[in-house]
Amino acid sequence: MEAALGAFGGPVVLAVSGGADSMALLHIVAEVAPERIAAVATFDHGTGPAARAGVALVRREAGRLGLDFVAGKGTGRAESEAEWRAARWAFLRRVANEREARVATGHTRDDQIETVVMRVLRGAGARGLAGLDTDSDIVRPLLAVDRAVVSAYAGEWVEDPSNASTKYLRNRVRRELLPAIRAVHPEFEGALLELAGRAATWRRELESLVTARCPVRRTADGLSVAVADLAQYDERTVAVVWPVIAARAGVTLDAKGTSRLAAFNSKVGGTIQLAGGVEVVRSRFLFVIRPLW
Repeated sequence: MEAALGAFGGPVVLAVSGGADSMALLHIVAEVAPERIAAVATFDHGTGPAARAGVALVRREAGRLGLDFVAGKGTGRAESEAEWRAARWAFLRRVANEREARVATGHTRDDQIETVVMRVLRGAGARGLAGLDTDSDIVRPLLAVDRAVVSAYAGEWVEDPSNASTKYLRNRVRRELLPAIRAVHPEFEGALLELAGRAATWRRELESLVTARCPVRRTADGLSVAVADLAQYDERTVAVVWPVIAARAGVTLDAKGTSRLAAFNSKVGGTIQLAGGVEVVRSRFLFVIRPLW
């Protein structure tokens, strides 16, 4: 754990929900590197007693350990996992930015396996197959550790009732698909992680190359990349480059958005709107990525 945290450097805000993995993260980091903890942050989605119990548990444990505690609260009216996730991450990133820290999560090896399987089901390319193993503002020091091992450090924790619902894809993958695959192919998870590792290496190498050859610059209303920098590539290559550029603006491109941007070479003033509330505008010399509002 100390080595994993040391690889990232700087202070961290621990994202702790009250579940087993995040409570284990809290206890482990508090034991091996307490000086790195800028705050313990939890978010109540407003979904009922379990959410409130999780917040109360995290508050109590943070206080017992003498750690700064911050809580956020949602409305409970979100209609999808994506909306819940967006609200939670907006809160966590705000807390981290205020403390000049990075967010640390309790994601485990099992989460990586589930994420990569979900990406495969959604037709992700090599970039997406890296799963959670990416360079970002998020620290995942437990990513190489099995969930069962991590949970042993959790102590008291609160089970989220939604974890039992097969309404959500991740739960179906965890409870139904992966057990069925293991039964006929016990080596599947190791092979999948090897694939994800190769994808993560490719992704890092690509991001380094794009940073050097297609620098992204901040503008008054967004980010920009030079038209000339992209003009050196054919459409197929640009389709690989654009997701890296968009990620700098906090935009995750789906297949449709990537395809549209790869083909986008409109006249000056041409515009494409993307999912996530952003647009790309082509000026004479620049592609500018900016919010729609």
